[in-house]
Amino acid sequence: MAMSGFAAVDAEARMAGWGGGSVVEPVWSTVPSALGAPLTGHTDDVRAVAAVPLPDRRTLLASGSGDGTVRLWDPTTGEPVGAPLTGHTNTVWAVAAVPLPDGRTLLASGGFDSIRLWDPTTGEPVGAPLTGHTNRVQAVTAVPLPDGRTLLASGSHDRTVRLWDPITGEPVGAPLTGHTNRVQAVTAVPLPDGRTLLASGSQDHTVRLWDPTTGEPVGRPLTGHSSWVEAVAAVPLPDGRTLLASGSHDRTVRLWDPTTGEPVGAPLTGHTDEVQAVTAVPLPDGRTLLASGSQDHTMRLWDATTGEPVGAPLTGHASWVWAVAAVPLPDGRTLLASGSDDHTMRLWDATTGEPVGKPLTGHTDEVQAVAAVPLPDGRTDTAGLRKPRLHGPAVGPHHR
Repeated sequence: MAMSGFAAVDAEARMAGWGGGSVVEPVWSTVPSALGAPLTGHTDDVRAVAAVPLPDRRTLLASGSGDGTVRLWDPTTGEPVGAPLTGHTNTVWAVAAVPLPDGRTLLASGGFDSIRLWDPTTGEPVGAPLTGHTNRVQAVTAVPLPDGRTLLASGSHDRTVRLWDPITGEPVGAPLTGHTNRVQAVTAVPLPDGRTLLASGSQDHTVRLWDPTTGEPVGRPLTGHSSWVEAVAAVPLPDGRTLLASGSHDRTVRLWDPTTGEPVGAPLTGHTDEVQAVTAVPLPDGRTLLASGSQDHTMRLWDATTGEPVGAPLTGHASWVWAVAAVPLPDGRTLLASGSDDHTMRLWDATTGEPVGKPLTGHTDEVQAVAAVPLPDGRTDTAGLRKPRLHGPAVGPHHR
């Protein structure tokens, strides 16, 4: 999964699986009890979820599936909102909310065939499909610019990143080329001087930074990982700086200064298997921690300013940790949510590293994506997605 900034604002998750039917599972309150029945309707794998804030202060949940559809859900009731959004001819790999300067929010979805934009208040498509990528679109994210505009960025297995004007549907400049293998993740990185950079992580073992206003690369590729870069996240610090975090199959997390392209400190080591997810975790005291989830069954918390581990590894999951998300609470606290191969989600107190309540059960297979969903009444729920029962051999991360 690739997170774009804070999960409660914009989350994008990717899932692996073959065959079978999938559902969006219950939305859970921060008090660990299921709210309503599973959100059913998809007829294939659920590959992506995103929270979609609307102008009327409601927040919907969007899901993209191997059945080629996008669905919208009311997280307060668990009911679908309108009919499925149809138009893609194959799997929907990514979804993201795209806030516009006029107060509207569009929904972007990326598939094998194209990127599509939707009006989440009506369920209608907005303009024609955005075409240009020659392979599946693995990641999409909104990129706010200093002039008030918002662009849409997409990362693809065609090894390119593209920028789009979500209002006109037109590409902005030429494709951003340089990666020599599939692009797995993209995220916006706000800088203290008001600029926003775009970061992309790839199977070529590198992270690249781009200036979305010019489409030009910013500095050299960020090298150091010895395997796939699976996840990237912006990490705001109390002093106003923003670092960039990357998680890799080389079992490490790395921190980078996006203004210089230099690594910040040594690699964050401790995981004994591939790192699948990273996310920023803001704390009430103004600090920001970095959380990472791994196939070693653990999560780790790191002090982003020092690179030091914070406490012991968070243990309890019985299998791979695929996804992590920060969950801000109305009282100012922040919980950490994790989704695992062991079919459960867990909640943790980010300040103590202690589990909060019992594991959230109900899924009957791997939980590979989690997202925070802010509600109009001030609560924040967490949404988890399960991977369908596999038909045939187990599918590992290298089969995505």
